Amino acid sequence: MSEETMPQRGVPAQPTWLLQQMEELMASLNADLTALGADLRPPAPPERTTGSDTEEDPRRKGATG
Repeated sequence: MSEETMPQRGVPAQPTWLLQQMEELMASLNADLTALGADLRPPAPPERTTGSDTEEDPRRKGATG
């Protein structure tokens, strides 16, 4: 290959504005996907308010019980 067809070292093969635009588009896509993921997550189960506050939940006791 001739020297004219090969990119020179130190010179980016693509214009920097294109790389910047791609980074901005990727950031926007990432934000959109994060929002979509939050929309698709099931809602958190409601906190249990019935019973006494001093009553222990048997599921939280662990193996000793």
